[in-house]
Amino acid sequence: MAEGEDLQTFTSIMDALVRISTSMKNMEKELLCPVCQEMYKQPLVLPCTHNVCQACARELLGQQGYIGHGGDPSSEPTSPASTPSTRSPRLSRRTLPKPDRLDRLLKSGFGTYPGRKRGALHPQVIMFPCPACQGDVELGERGLAGLFRNLTLERVVERYRQSVSVGGAILCQLCKPPPLEATKGCTECRATFCNECFKLFHPWGTQKAQHEPTLPTLSFRPKGLMCPDHKEEVTHYCKTCQRLVCQLCRVRRTHSGHKITPVLSAYQALKEKLAKSLTYILGNQDTVQTQICELEETIRHTEVAGQQAKEEVSQLVLGLGAVLEEKRASLLQAIEECQQERLARLSTQIQEHRSLLDGSGLVGYAQEVLKETDQPCFVQAAKQLHSRIARATEALQTFRPVASSNFRHCQLDVGREMKLLTELNFLRVPEAPVIDTQRTFAYDQIFLCWRLPPHSPPAWHYTVEFRRTDVPAQPGPTRWQRREEVRGTSALLENPDIGSVYVLRVRGCNKAGYGEYSEDVHLHTPPAPVLHFFLDGRWGASRERLAISKDQRAVRSVPGLPLLLAADRLLTGCHLSVDVVLGDVAVTQGRSYWACVVDPASYLVKVGVGLESKLQESFQGAPDVISPRYDPDSGHDSGAEDATVEASPPFAFLTIGMGKILLGSGASSNAGLTGRDGPTASCTVPLPPRLGICLDYERGRVSFLDAVSFRGLLECPLDCSGPVCPAFCFIGGGAVQLQEPVGTKPERKVTIGGFAKLD
Repeated sequence: MAEGEDLQTFTSIMDALVRISTSMKNMEKELLCPVCQEMYKQPLVLPCTHNVCQACARELLGQQGYIGHGGDPSSEPTSPASTPSTRSPRLSRRTLPKPDRLDRLLKSGFGTYPGRKRGALHPQVIMFPCPACQGDVELGERGLAGLFRNLTLERVVERYRQSVSVGGAILCQLCKPPPLEATKGCTECRATFCNECFKLFHPWGTQKAQHEPTLPTLSFRPKGLMCPDHKEEVTHYCKTCQRLVCQLCRVRRTHSGHKITPVLSAYQALKEKLAKSLTYILGNQDTVQTQICELEETIRHTEVAGQQAKEEVSQLVLGLGAVLEEKRASLLQAIEECQQERLARLSTQIQEHRSLLDGSGLVGYAQEVLKETDQPCFVQAAKQLHSRIARATEALQTFRPVASSNFRHCQLDVGREMKLLTELNFLRVPEAPVIDTQRTFAYDQIFLCWRLPPHSPPAWHYTVEFRRTDVPAQPGPTRWQRREEVRGTSALLENPDIGSVYVLRVRGCNKAGYGEYSEDVHLHTPPAPVLHFFLDGRWGASRERLAISKDQRAVRSVPGLPLLLAADRLLTGCHLSVDVVLGDVAVTQGRSYWACVVDPASYLVKVGVGLESKLQESFQGAPDVISPRYDPDSGHDSGAEDATVEASPPFAFLTIGMGKILLGSGASSNAGLTGRDGPTASCTVPLPPRLGICLDYERGRVSFLDAVSFRGLLECPLDCSGPVCPAFCFIGGGAVQLQEPVGTKPERKVTIGGFAKLD
């Protein structure tokens, strides 16, 4: 029984050793230097967190032209392995400098020390070409001497070498070539020795004779991680610089105001994070394997699809070649036919001219006819001959070849075709559209407008996706409502929910497929149903000073002579009528919302609501604007002495002038304008691009909002004992434009209700 348990234990131990050995072999690629592709030897940690061998780093800096900046912060000048004059005991040895002199030399030539003046105002900054991230990293003016050695990586490399038994025998570093096999190592001297060299460099009766020999090794590490600037053990970690520091670094000006913690805290926090991440990865090995299988399947599909794409391109190019060959044959045939026709005509002309030579056909025949003495017969024969001779004579006098010898009309202009062939390339999907935030807004409906970037391939159609963000999140993927094949660069989203926040995005599509989504845009819908109305200037409006547009959605006030006279209060007094424009719709129930745009250059405009009867009664007269008791807001914020606190005012207006909004002390504001002792005194806020008014008839409350962000500006009580209508008051020049309903725009409509396609 005991033998079976021992055998099972032995088997478990062997399996564990095999797994450890396999794991060590699999991580060999993590232990290779990116420069020499060999295992790290004295690796240095670059500022970009990559590692590189110290010798490779020196070589790279030398190739970049940096000389004298490759110092090793952990090397010792008195080390036999690093002193050129003592590379071999068989060579002549030179006397080493004394320690005090060496210290003075180091302090005078390397690093920055208190009291040392720099020779240059701008010290040289050394840039190191990192082979891992393919970019230059800044090492500072000290170069490699300011970097830490990665002792942990050295230990891992050493454990790996021991586990896989690589590297062979370790040779003596002090022997003359060929070196002997090392039998001892010295941590103090940082070198490996054979027996003869160890005795030679550790003579009896000297301080070196007290060095304890160790097993030969290729890596001599210091006992602890030392600061490269001050040669002291690091004790803290600077979170701001993300660098280990010693006690001297901590008090230096370089780390003034930085967040510095003990290295133990950084060790525990980082080890906990690393262990947690590693535990998560090890606990999701099935997911990793599934993703690997998916990637392998993707690779197979990529190979097949790539081969198909190659065949398709080859077929298309061959088709172009066939078309070009067919066209070439037809063009050559046309040239051949033209050439033969010209040659035939020229040959005929040559024959005609040859007949004019002495003794030839026509001339000889004419000479024989002239010998005829019978007059009737001569006349009969010479009549036709004379016509031929006359034509030949005319051709001789006006000689010109019957056909041209050039073929300029057969030249081809292939510039456009060559340009098209040169620009022949693969189809690209449309780039991510850019949503026009200036034209995109939510009112009675949501109007979405976008455009493609300048150099983007065209899109055949677009896909508009939207969803509400103020609903509880459902498990699973995000649910988007989608509308396919939207033509044009704008769309209407009908029937949005009131008082909601929608997020929208767009992407284009063409023959190459779908492009990237645009950036998400968030839109707030109005807090109440939109009230549609027109302006009615029959009450309190002066046609001389007010101009209402034809569509009755805009009004402009033009100041006249009475306002100029009112400005001179010391010389005259006058009465100036307040011009008021009412809406043609009165509200008697429910909640309503509307928006308008006020010209920032308006002198004084009041936007609000009021009881229809009170508005008509109050603004039929002509109040005195010079009187100190005059206030067009005789309802909510008039400040009249006889006003009762309990009764709600019949009017509620927001005062606007010169691009500012005046928020009075008597109104409750949602814009954070209250102090410790209650509402603050009157103050002004900038005028938003659009103003929104929300009326709650049952509650008797009116809210003024920023119609873009729907941020509350002012909330007032209102007497709703009768019909309430919108009102706009003008004193001096000003203009107001009602927000046009989105539904009147001739754009493509996308109904929100009735479909819900999911991702």
